Amino acid sequence: MKPIPFSPPRIDQKTIDAVTEVLLSGWITTGPKTRELEQRINSYCSAKRTLCLNSWTNAVELVLRWYGVGPGDEVIVPAYTYAATANIVLHVGAKPVMVDVEQGQFTIDMHQIEKHITSNTKVIMPVDIGGMPCDYDFVMQLVSKPEVKEKFVAANERQQQLGRILVIADAAHSFGAIYKNQKVGSQTDVMGFSFHAVKNLTTAEGGAITFNLPAPFDNDEVWKSINISALHGQSKDALTKTQAGQWRYDIVEAGYKCNMTDMQAAIGLVELDRYDADTLIRRKAICLHYNKRFSSFPWFTAPTFEHSNAESCYHLYMLHVNALSEAQRDEVIRLVAELGIALNVHFQPLPLLSLYKGLGYRMEDYPNAWTQYASEISLPVYYNLSDDDVDRVCDAVIDAVNKTLQA
Repeated sequence: MKPIPFSPPRIDQKTIDAVTEVLLSGWITTGPKTRELEQRINSYCSAKRTLCLNSWTNAVELVLRWYGVGPGDEVIVPAYTYAATANIVLHVGAKPVMVDVEQGQFTIDMHQIEKHITSNTKVIMPVDIGGMPCDYDFVMQLVSKPEVKEKFVAANERQQQLGRILVIADAAHSFGAIYKNQKVGSQTDVMGFSFHAVKNLTTAEGGAITFNLPAPFDNDEVWKSINISALHGQSKDALTKTQAGQWRYDIVEAGYKCNMTDMQAAIGLVELDRYDADTLIRRKAICLHYNKRFSSFPWFTAPTFEHSNAESCYHLYMLHVNALSEAQRDEVIRLVAELGIALNVHFQPLPLLSLYKGLGYRMEDYPNAWTQYASEISLPVYYNLSDDDVDRVCDAVIDAVNKTLQA
């Protein structure tokens, strides 16, 4: 039987034609397609300004640097997330402060955040796992509480202007999700999306940040500042320099190299055109098909895709198998792989990783994260996965779990 991969990108003739058009245009780096994608995302998310760069990781790190986060500072993150969330905190010399997830859920326990806030806390970075939004309003209200603001110690002019902890939502998984009847993208100070190859909407590699900073910040000026930082600190991008008589530029800081190319943006524009009317509909159907097939088994707990305040964008199908130990879960994945079906795990909590264990983080301090991880299996979800493929995955997983439990 044909193999079933975990999450291949959707590449069809529309995608090929769009990239070919860019290749033949004579302009393949950051240019009109990238700026068009930014404007389209901005409108889609109802954000104040959007910047597309070469990855979520670099985009959000530049925001940390813009806000002046550095040695001696702390950034609150969930223990259950991909390493990029915490790695960028280390990149700027600050300390990731980890908080456990809510019992039975994959997102940060909002009610545990406040007790981790100190005078060194500069940023809180909640994470949307699998496409399900966090409770953004809760964390925004938290950082605005008088007793929390009193703890905040500003170290530069930007921090003084905001006068509180900055909230950067790690929305890498949740482009297109709904929070309180609005698309995700405008709910916190800054929000970061990933367009990596396995994401719902891909640009091969890439990411975007949306800016929603309150007055007195000018979000257009913040966009310009970070855009300069993303291109070596150069005062003009390449497209601007090609205009008549505009060759001269300046270097105003020792910046980085994080820009998105028009080839990437062309892929993203195709994906965005068909995202709500096609991609999300198919992904939702696949996830609900899985739910129906597993609903009669006592070892199954359905992922949360919707509640009164939010709806997922169906990025991952995170199957929680209640009766399995970590070793048994791994055995199920092995048995299913023998049938040519790729499964995955999202994610290994940060304290399990050698880097963070070496820094003194201990898995036993995050029991909810461990419980969620140890019996989690991510099943394939992608546009071209047929209903027959879904049934084949279900049959394989059910059989593997039964064999493992009976062993």
